[in-house]
Order: sequence, then structure tokens, then C-alpha cells
Amino acid sequence: MKEQNFKNHSRFVTGYHVVSTLLLCALLIGSIVNLVTSNHDNRYSASLLVLSTIVLVLIGFYTRTFALIAQDRVIKAEENLRYYLLTGKTLDAKLKVRQIIGLRFASDEEFPALVEKALKEKLSEKDIKKSIINWRPDYYRV
Repeated sequence: MKEQNFKNHSRFVTGYHVVSTLLLCALLIGSIVNLVTSNHDNRYSASLLVLSTIVLVLIGFYTRTFALIAQDRVIKAEENLRYYLLTGKTLDAKLKVRQIIGLRFASDEEFPALVEKALKEKLSEKDIKKSIINWRPDYYRV
């Protein structure tokens, strides 16, 4: 597996990010066109097709969102434990979840100092990631 760093740590899954998005868009557009052009006898089934497509889009969106929220909570707990093991203190409550998510890539050696820097300078997730010298990869992010 390729070594992870700031430039390549994002995960792009073509099947999810491109193919399924395009197929859902095509299905939505096609079902709307079908509804608009349907005659009175087919209007009910065409409406159900549009409704089904909207439900699929919502399920896809919320499935992804709920998985990311759950994963963010796990990352927050993991990084709080790691900080506690390294310093004997818990993470400051002023740290935002997005900052903690950025901090997860910092090595143990630079993690405590970077936490303090993130708090003091109110660094964004991206700025935190750019500040990391020794990248700690996370290959399990969905």
C-alpha cells in the first residue's frame, strides 16, 4: 500500500463517488421525464417511480452521513485516549471534532504540541494536516 501523506490521504471510490451518483441522477431525471410525459393511465406508477428514486437518493445520502458521524465519534474517542496516554490529560473541550479528525494523522511525538498549537491558533482541519511532519496513516477511514 502506498505511503499516506497530506496529498494522497483522501479516499476516492469511483464506484461510489462517480458511478452511483451518475446512475442516481440519471434515474431521477428519467423518472421525472417519465412522469411528465406519462398519460393519465400511467401517472400513478410514474409517480411511484419518482418517489422511489427520491427515497433511494435519501437512503444513499443518510447512509453515508450516519457512517461518517459514527466514525467521527470513534476518532474523537480514540484521539482523546491517545492524548490521555501521552499526557495524562484529556483533550480540551474547545477542540472541534474537525480539528481532532485532522490531528489523528499526527505522530505521537508531535501530537501533544500540535493539539496546543491547534487550540492556540484555532487551526482548521486542513491547516493541522499541513502542519504534520511525521504523518500517521489512517487506512480505515470510509
